[in-house]
Amino acid sequence: MNRKKIYLVRHGQTDFNLQGVVQGSGIDAPINETGLAQAKAFFEAYKDTHFDQAYHTALIRTRQSIQQFIDLGIPSQALPELNEISWGDYEGTPMTPEEGEYYRHMLHQWQQGNLDYAIAGGESPNVVATRMRKGIEKILTGPGETILVCMHGRAMRIFLSLILNYDMRLMDQFEHNNLCLYVLEQLPDDTFVVRKFNDQTHLAALSQL
Repeated sequence: MNRKKIYLVRHGQTDFNLQGVVQGSGIDAPINETGLAQAKAFFEAYKDTHFDQAYHTALIRTRQSIQQFIDLGIPSQALPELNEISWGDYEGTPMTPEEGEYYRHMLHQWQQGNLDYAIAGGESPNVVATRMRKGIEKILTGPGETILVCMHGRAMRIFLSLILNYDMRLMDQFEHNNLCLYVLEQLPDDTFVVRKFNDQTHLAALSQL
């Protein structure tokens, strides 16, 4: 098995992100104008990186975010196993103060180790982790060494916890922003280390617009 170097990005901004509306795996929203600009900025910064393989989720916002790389002819594959967590009954709803209180309660449950806890109708971290492990295995046993992966915020936190053998109770320490970058490098003992953490250097010019 070739040792992997994984460039892991979150998708670009959607109108739901902008409006503070819960998305999850049940909302297949496209990226908006800002998201397209973020995707272009990331592409311009990393277009000369020789990616052997690209992966995105089954949701359109992740494919759109790396479409310019795919257009270069880089082999790509959708991995539904990497989809965002399902937020169940709360998908498509604005984050009101009441919803925010429930969200904080849920995070507290997870931080206390209750990783089977799920929002009504949604997935728990343990359920997501079960499918996520299958996706990670496909990436690690798949072709190439330098890999581009585009995912979602909460799913990224679970992905990073699993691939780094990190306690999922502490997954919120993996901060993320739209089109942020994590670079993960596989060591000879097959463990991974983080070379870039929530890096947004490539988006610097956008903040000045």
